[in-house]
Amino acid sequence: MTASSLLRFAATVCAGLLAAGAFAADRSIVLQSTTSTANSGLYDHILPRFTDATGIQVHVVAVGTGQAIKNARNGDGDVLLVHAKSAEEAFVEEGYGVERFDVMYNDFVIVGPPGDPAAVAGMHDATAALGKIATSGAAFASRGDDSGTHKKEMALWRAAGVDPEADSGGWYRETGSGMGATLNVAVGMDAYALTDRGTWISFSNRGEHRVLVEGDDALFNQYGVILVDPERHRNVKAEDGQAFIDWILDDEGQAAIASYRLGGQQLFFPNAAP
Repeated sequence: MTASSLLRFAATVCAGLLAAGAFAADRSIVLQSTTSTANSGLYDHILPRFTDATGIQVHVVAVGTGQAIKNARNGDGDVLLVHAKSAEEAFVEEGYGVERFDVMYNDFVIVGPPGDPAAVAGMHDATAALGKIATSGAAFASRGDDSGTHKKEMALWRAAGVDPEADSGGWYRETGSGMGATLNVAVGMDAYALTDRGTWISFSNRGEHRVLVEGDDALFNQYGVILVDPERHRNVKAEDGQAFIDWILDDEGQAAIASYRLGGQQLFFPNAAP
C-alpha cells in the first residue's frame, strides 16, 4: 500500500470513528416531567444510573404536569412522567401516548405556620381541613398553574364545597409558580399550602412551617410514565424512549427510586406492576 493510500485509509478510519462517536453521543431523549421529581433531586440520583446502563442521556424539561402534557401533545418530548392520572389516561385515549404505566407514589401534605390559625394540626381529613382554612380566612398559597399538585388541590376544594378562586387575591393567593417558589411564598406570608411530600422533604427554606395535615387516602400521589406516540409525532425517539420506560419499570430502575433518601427519609415508593 502506497503512502497516499495509507493516508486515505487512515482518514477513512478516523472519519468512521468520529461518526460513530457522534452517533453514540446523540443517543438522548427528552423527558417532559413534573417539577416535584426534578426539584426533589430524584433525577440527579437515578438518571446517571440509566445512562451508565444504556448510554442514553436524558434531558429533563421540568414544568407543571399540565404544561408537561401540553408540551408532549405538541411533540416536544419523547417520554412523559407526571402525576395526574385522569389527564394521563386522556392523553393516551386521545392518541398522543402509547400506554400509561404506574411508576411510583408518595403523598401530598398540607403544611402551615406554627401559629396554625385555622387549627388544623393533626387532622387526617384533608377536605375538612381545607374547609376550616377557608372559614377562618387564613392565608393559603396555591400554585395555580394546572400542575398535578394544583389539580389535586382543586379536587380537594371541590370535595370541601369551597370555591377558593372567588377569594383570589384575598386569603387565597395563586402564585402561578412551581412548588418550591410557592412554598417560599407560603413561608414568607405565614400561609398554608398543599405540597407533595418529596418536595417538602427536600425543601430547605421551611422556617417554622411544618406538616399539619397528612394520612388521608385522598392525598395519595401516583406518578405515571408514557411514551409519546411516534405515530402522532415522527420525531419521537421511540426506541430510546421505550428503553427508559423499560428501565424505570424494571428491577434496576425501581430499586434506584427506592434507594433515594434525604435525611433518612424515602421520598418516592416504586410500585410498577411486575
